[in-house]
Amino acid sequence: MADGIAGPDPVGPAPAVRPFLVTAGRVADAGGGRALPLETQVVATAAGLDALGRLSFERHDIVAACRLPQSLAELAARLRLHLNVVRVLAEDLREAGQLAVHVPDAEATHDVSVLRRLIDGLRAVPDSRGVSSDTD
Repeated sequence: MADGIAGPDPVGPAPAVRPFLVTAGRVADAGGGRALPLETQVVATAAGLDALGRLSFERHDIVAACRLPQSLAELAARLRLHLNVVRVLAEDLREAGQLAVHVPDAEATHDVSVLRRLIDGLRAVPDSRGVSSDTD
């Protein structure tokens, strides 16, 4: 929320369905490649938003929550889904043209200045009392 745009609220209570049932037993890196990094940015496409009424359960929630770009980690937390479930479903939605996936440059993820800004941003996030950790 650094730019003043609030993301969507979590969608309902945490699911009681086992992650392997949601993904039909598939895992995030089963395609022989590496799993999408947790900082991968995802955003719904026009096709995805048009298909919202035809999408089922978690797929619907993912596309609906991705009206604004966000990372896989943010999305998993917001929807209260296991990160690997979100990774698998994001890949499915990308293949269907319903989600745009932007994998970060590997060099940037090892840049110390990027990591410092990330840490500073995390410290600025308020806790359950509304107090950011950099003011404790």
